[in-house]
Amino acid sequence: MKLRYFIVDDDTASRRMLEKIISEAEIGVVVGEAESGLDSIPLVLSIHPDVVLIDFLMPKLDGIETIEQLRAQGFQGQFVMISQVVNKEMVGEAYEKGIEFFIHKPINRLEVQSILKKNAEQSRLRQSLMAIRESLAFVESTRYTPKQRSVKEIVHSILNEMGIIGEAGSGDMVLMMEYLIHRKDTTALLPPLKELYEAISCSEKDVKKETKSMEQRIRRAIMAALNNLASLGTFDYTNPKFEYYAPRYFEFQEIRVRMKELDQECMEPTKVKINIKKFLQVLFLDTVEKYSQQS
Repeated sequence: MKLRYFIVDDDTASRRMLEKIISEAEIGVVVGEAESGLDSIPLVLSIHPDVVLIDFLMPKLDGIETIEQLRAQGFQGQFVMISQVVNKEMVGEAYEKGIEFFIHKPINRLEVQSILKKNAEQSRLRQSLMAIRESLAFVESTRYTPKQRSVKEIVHSILNEMGIIGEAGSGDMVLMMEYLIHRKDTTALLPPLKELYEAISCSEKDVKKETKSMEQRIRRAIMAALNNLASLGTFDYTNPKFEYYAPRYFEFQEIRVRMKELDQECMEPTKVKINIKKFLQVLFLDTVEKYSQQS
């Protein structure tokens, strides 16, 4: 089933180019468009597209503000951000709103096709997750057999595959996965990281300090996973662990950079970007899938 796209961009040429790429690559079908965030809101709410491609910089109502209003009015579809200017603050704000994919301007055909295909794969995973969640109520109500594993055991097995079970941040990740799987909210998307940190914080007096420490522990653990996978890929590009975890949990170009540095035995490795939310999102999907397979 092809995804239905809605394009929001104040540049007519950009809208035409995106529509052409989607059509010619048979990625999906464009069901509507708007030249401003303000105009897009009633259209998106009436058409209910699967994915909204939305420009970040627009007059009257920018991309982030438009997304906030659509979410507030109940829109559950996905968003892909289009932007000519990308900085840390913008990316951080976009991640907080649940955006994980960006299309950069000037628009490049290969980049658009790659991003939208990744987004379509994530959409398929979300649909599978919703079906899985329907069976979780039954799993929770039945008595576990000795062969059934707890959420903690499943997360440990995944983190062990990436060689970070001994990292301090692995304990925080276990608590997060247990919290996410047993919460009442059935959405496949993670809540904002700040909310997630606070939900599992053990400190009642200084939550801010505890969440900051938690984020640092998790970041170090994820960096260790990246280094371990890059090392595996350097020695054996066909290693099953490398093939599965590297492209799913990380931006593959970051893995490639570290692999190249390891191959050249660089003493001072380049600082790579760590996307904590993406790592935790994929860990959550993998955990739920393995957990539900026991039913």
